[in-house]
Amino acid sequence: MKVTIKGQVTIPKHVREKLGIQPLGEVDFIEERGRIFLVKSEPGSDRKGRFSRMRGTATTKMSTDEIMRLTRGDV
Repeated sequence: MKVTIKGQVTIPKHVREKLGIQPLGEVDFIEERGRIFLVKSEPGSDRKGRFSRMRGTATTKMSTDEIMRLTRGDV
């Protein structure tokens, strides 16, 4: 199986059918004992990103400009 310049591979049809992977579906890569496994993502699994569970939890009433001044040190 060849890997494209973008790091993409085509999952063979028989594998997609066996795992039930649909177009726009999601998969995960699991490492165990030095081997990598492709598995179908389970609905509601929290493997998307380390910050995904924090999305939408900010409670500050600061404006974007105020936040930028703080992060740049322009206080």
